[in-house]
Amino acid sequence: MSLDHGSRWGRRLESPWWRGAAALVAGALPALTFPEPSLWWLAYVALVPWLLLVRSAPTGRRAALDGWLGGAGLLLAVHNWLMPSLHVFILLLAALLGLLWAPWGWLAHRLMRGAPGPGRALAALVLLPSGWLMVELVRSWQYLGGPWGLLGASQWQVPAALRLASVGGVWLVSWLLVAVNTALVLLIAVARARTVAAAVAGLAGCAATTAGVWAWAPVPPHGGQLRVAVVQPGVVRGPQTRFDRGERLTRQLAGRHVDLVVWGESSVGQDLATRPDLSRRLARLSREVGADLLVNVDARRSDQPGIYKSSVLIGPHGPTGDRYDKMRLVPFGEYVPARSVLGWATSVGKAAGEDRRRGDHQVVMVVRAPDGRARARVGPLVCFESAFPDMSRNLARRGAQLLVVQSSTSTFQHSWAPAQHASLAALRAAETWRPMVHATLTGESAVFGPRGAPVGPRLSTARTGAQVYTVPLGGGTSPFVRWGDWPVYGSMAALALYAGVCGARGLRRPSAPVRPPHRARLSRTGAVRERH
Repeated sequence: MSLDHGSRWGRRLESPWWRGAAALVAGALPALTFPEPSLWWLAYVALVPWLLLVRSAPTGRRAALDGWLGGAGLLLAVHNWLMPSLHVFILLLAALLGLLWAPWGWLAHRLMRGAPGPGRALAALVLLPSGWLMVELVRSWQYLGGPWGLLGASQWQVPAALRLASVGGVWLVSWLLVAVNTALVLLIAVARARTVAAAVAGLAGCAATTAGVWAWAPVPPHGGQLRVAVVQPGVVRGPQTRFDRGERLTRQLAGRHVDLVVWGESSVGQDLATRPDLSRRLARLSREVGADLLVNVDARRSDQPGIYKSSVLIGPHGPTGDRYDKMRLVPFGEYVPARSVLGWATSVGKAAGEDRRRGDHQVVMVVRAPDGRARARVGPLVCFESAFPDMSRNLARRGAQLLVVQSSTSTFQHSWAPAQHASLAALRAAETWRPMVHATLTGESAVFGPRGAPVGPRLSTARTGAQVYTVPLGGGTSPFVRWGDWPVYGSMAALALYAGVCGARGLRRPSAPVRPPHRARLSRTGAVRERH
């Protein structure tokens, strides 16, 4: 599709209103690559309409505006499930965070406008993916909403992409996807032979990188197995009713030789220190099943002010003393940023009426057999935290053999959120070579092995029950755990180098000669004549 100004679409896009609407729609297109639509293959072309639009902008300022509107469209689309909770406030958040794509739009226009030669084409193939990573990095800050809907996360079910994630994390997958989209735009929009050759070389480089990682990147060695049970009580009103149903489902696991039982987020609604009766019931369950229980307490603490969400390990004699307090809270869901200014959000949606308190460190827990023998080292995360690559990587570095996410998305039960959240566990498992158990109260619960492959059936939002999984454990250290966010640092270096080159060229460019001011004089005839 051509967007030249001479075409019918080009003439229509000369209208700023048509152009703005097109940018919003084009930016929203990548949202279809995530669950539930799960059109993962669309990610390889999803940015093409947006890039073509930005490239055709009459000015760099207009391209920045198209980048902004496209970013807002993307955020609205991938967070559509928040609209019933935040109402009109989601529009403001999308507009503010969409500004992050304005520099990316300007950069795309600068590199690909007109008929770029091979030099600009090659620069675009490196700098546009790098710029995209900078946007994803900034918006991944927990106070800006966190890394939900990163482009690379759309490839959670593609084995080759999961191998890439084990080397460079979700960042490397995002980088390559944007590079492929950029190369396709150059092939579509530019007819110059040398530019086409550069675009083909870019596509070949992406393919060679993927093939090389698939062929030569290490894989996790086998590290034994662990039988883990996930308890999913379904939608239940009231913390006591939820506890009772979880107890009944857990009791069904007696005699099934499980090593660990996992309950979902907020599965216990009272502080166990102030409710010793609940603590005794959990300890009795542990003895009956013959395994430790990992529950999640969402309650006001007796030993600390405020409400915490805490993963608590329960053994046959009660709480073992291992507790993890959730560190990264959901903006507006569990706290309101700058509540003194934005507290009005609680009156227009379902924002938190009281801020939850944060933990200050991660914890690795030791799961033990009834005889006290250590079975495995488990690293817990709570809900939203599974979206952060650094948290699971840190747990792997600290010796966790199994990652466990305790989640609850009951507020968004009939949206795209449960399936998309569960898919993140596959990516985290592949990045760290550690299997991940994604246990929820109401679905979707899922388990993924150390290469990111699914283990056993999912528990959908329509199901309740207790499901046992034989989880293969991985060993060793993945390249991503060892090297960290190297694609991000490489992108920073590429953009800094480009900025330095542009700055140096600006300093070397000779300035235009300054013309002396005009002086007027009277001619002999009395007329005013100008001379330099």
